Amino acid sequence: MENKKIETAIFAGGCFWCMTKPFDQMPGIISVRSGYTVGDVENPTYEQVKSGTTGHTEAVKIVFDKTIISYEELLEIYWHQTDPTDAAGQFQDRGSNYRPVIFVKNETQRQAAELSLKNLIVSERFKKPIVTRIESACPFYEAEEEHQQFYKKDPKRMEFEESQGRKQFIEENWGI
Repeated sequence: MENKKIETAIFAGGCFWCMTKPFDQMPGIISVRSGYTVGDVENPTYEQVKSGTTGHTEAVKIVFDKTIISYEELLEIYWHQTDPTDAAGQFQDRGSNYRPVIFVKNETQRQAAELSLKNLIVSERFKKPIVTRIESACPFYEAEEEHQQFYKKDPKRMEFEESQGRKQFIEENWGI
């Protein structure tokens, strides 16, 4: 029997290492797993995806209890972690494997994502056009275990990664 209060969301916004922590620390989040989606190879490795030759995008798959945290709240967290004006990657991570995408699993998620995107555009928060895409979810392949919960496993490396423009961008654009 399927649990109707448990859902999943898949978001891409640059290196999956940096996308995990903001979601992982929220009440109602059951798990956040780093992985790859969209590409041409089943069960790709990090090295394959990093090479940019498989067509995959690094992403995080979030399992959440929608009675505690809504999909709309996850979308708000997502926007605060990405540069929605940069289709060529995110911060120091360049290439289509680091592009910003909201992968929707059903029509309800699609409508919520489209409304959220529209609200961001109307807000005129960003001077450049918003280029984040909304796409249908594809198979999600979990990354190797060493990439899971990376912010906990290697906090010094995470600090370095965040210092490469992400943290400053978020502070400047979202005031957090």
